[in-house]
Amino acid sequence: MLPTRHENRQTVSTNLKPAVLYRTSNRRYPTAVSASGMRITDADGKQYLDMSGGAAVSCLGHAHPAVVAAIREQLETLAFAHTSFFTNEPQEQLATALAQRFEQPDARVYFLSGGSEANETALKVAWQFWAVRGKPNKKIIISREHSYHGNTFGVLSISGNAVRRRASAAPLIDWPRIPQCYPYREMQAGEDIDDYSKRAAGYLEEAIVAAGPDNVAAFICEPVVGSSLGVVPATPGYLQQVREICDRYDVLLIADEIMCGSGRTGRFFAHEHDGVSPDIVTLAKGVGGGYQPLAATIIGPEVAAEMTSSGFAHGHTYIGHAAACAAGLAVQTVMNEHHLIERSRSMGERLLSLLQENFAEHPHVGEIRGRGLFAAIELVQDRGTRAGFEGRRGLPDELRQAAMGQGLIVYPGGITIDQRTVPHVMLAPPMITGERHLLECIDKLKATINNTLYS
Repeated sequence: MLPTRHENRQTVSTNLKPAVLYRTSNRRYPTAVSASGMRITDADGKQYLDMSGGAAVSCLGHAHPAVVAAIREQLETLAFAHTSFFTNEPQEQLATALAQRFEQPDARVYFLSGGSEANETALKVAWQFWAVRGKPNKKIIISREHSYHGNTFGVLSISGNAVRRRASAAPLIDWPRIPQCYPYREMQAGEDIDDYSKRAAGYLEEAIVAAGPDNVAAFICEPVVGSSLGVVPATPGYLQQVREICDRYDVLLIADEIMCGSGRTGRFFAHEHDGVSPDIVTLAKGVGGGYQPLAATIIGPEVAAEMTSSGFAHGHTYIGHAAACAAGLAVQTVMNEHHLIERSRSMGERLLSLLQENFAEHPHVGEIRGRGLFAAIELVQDRGTRAGFEGRRGLPDELRQAAMGQGLIVYPGGITIDQRTVPHVMLAPPMITGERHLLECIDKLKATINNTLYS
């Protein structure tokens, strides 16, 4: 007889030194032991309201019975069969579901295990596409400052997150990066939003011309910038002008929707808000809801046709993993049956309303912004000058720890401007969130911010 789940556990002596290489080596992390719905429980019995879905991952909350059942059923029939030998039904069905969501017919989908892999795949698709087209010199990828596209060598090279780039100590490729579309800090006096959008998009044209159009393969951007900048949506018209510039110079447009996609903003694809159609879109986090490691690179029809004809030289062991794709398919089903994308839109409006009501006049709140259930508060030392905090480099982490002390999970981050820390607090709650969760979050977030800034 096989041992039960509890009998099979090994007891580890608490006297042993930890064997895990933690993200922060000198920190004591609470041990998460269970989770359900909107809450995670640690080994001491303390509960945490998860209002960021981890890192915008847990779009359905935790332990959703339909997703758990789908994974269990798949594991009992087929967990894994290498895709150099077989395809599998969950992969086929999920690819069809995602391709049908894409605004152009005949898209193709390539499944990975995480966002870094998805963006790395997008780069390889772009390079191989141009090689097949007889333009092998088109290699440069243009990106934006204060962006984050992943932690592998290739995508960290195109990321504009200075802290992560420095911390990796890697000899990264230094390709062109243009300023973010960030009106709160980049709009000039007397400039209206249309003029600003045109100017911000114009930086891309300048970068392409400077590098030489025959050398530029693609431009990658997040339609709504996530953790690096704190939920900054593209301004009206910006992405449309970016699309026109890419078309003019024969450059592919890659939409990184690792964090902002999969229904998070109130539409399945974040770029839908802007009326554009990218050549390649990348998804992760919410596409699997945290139930299995899963990501997807969605390739538009023109590029997909070339890859289908020539073949795509790329692969990882776990691409198209049957159990992971079964989880992703179940997530899609739950989203559809419970109208959660529409709920993300309506509850997102309520979240922004509550943030405005409770924080708009706070002396250290610079801007409140968001789209759907994806929102952030940018904090400043001085509202008039928008200056950050001097001598407080660790402020984002202080906010994270203070929130956990309140029993709240949020996702703080920050940038450095003029050697001052500009922190933000990002919220990306599961789409099942209700009014009571929003109200509880507001109360705990008030205490978090005030206790941190005034301590």
